[in-house]
Amino acid sequence: MDEVEVVVAHSERATLRVGDVFLKVDVDQARIDVEVEAMALVPVPTPEVLWRKPPVLAIAAVPGTVLGRLGEPSTASSTAWAAAGAAIRQLHEAPLPPWPGRRRRGPDELAAELDGECELLVTNGVLPADLVTRNRQVAEAAIRPWTPVFTHGDLQIEHVFVDGGEVTGIIDWSEAGRGDALFDLATLTLGHEEHLDDVIAGYGTDVDLDVIRAWWSLRSLLGVRWLVEHGFDPSAPGCEVDVLRSRM
Repeated sequence: MDEVEVVVAHSERATLRVGDVFLKVDVDQARIDVEVEAMALVPVPTPEVLWRKPPVLAIAAVPGTVLGRLGEPSTASSTAWAAAGAAIRQLHEAPLPPWPGRRRRGPDELAAELDGECELLVTNGVLPADLVTRNRQVAEAAIRPWTPVFTHGDLQIEHVFVDGGEVTGIIDWSEAGRGDALFDLATLTLGHEEHLDDVIAGYGTDVDLDVIRAWWSLRSLLGVRWLVEHGFDPSAPGCEVDVLRSRM
């Protein structure tokens, strides 16, 4: 390779690609610890860890292509989306990890975090008050007791790789831990509501769709300000602000 590709970079971490090797640089070694341990435990395809020398983790590229990208139509087949659902079910049925998870450990903590974030969004003029208020109402359905499962914790659509109708790899496990199964399903389908039925079909069990929709609002409300502060654009077509507007 004669060039280095910057996959993502902000003040907390950066990921670089050199050929078929990804180099993850993270100031928080606890995140890397979780990522390495999670990939060793989960029953789904993950990248191979090549070496680790803090603050850098080197992992091999996984085959296939991403399931899609937020803000863009997914070209993956219904079969691929269903395969993603089946892989998530495998993960959720795995034994719980020995660590609790890095955040949002229960409904009370979640409600307090959300209320504080909604206040900041309105006070700082990041989002209109009516948009925040409506989505806070929708998000209420996600704030309830749940039975913890082994969750990915940041199962964005770009973290799932597929080839045809098979999942070839799931990447970026730094937020893995015990959590709400429906949060993973909601994160995967954020901005891609049209594929929710395929994912649920692959998942293979009944789920509360209202809770998944609530997590769409909740995740977006909690993410908008962080995205802006770290150089991302949540108001791009099809992204978090559009997700919030779709609930109006």
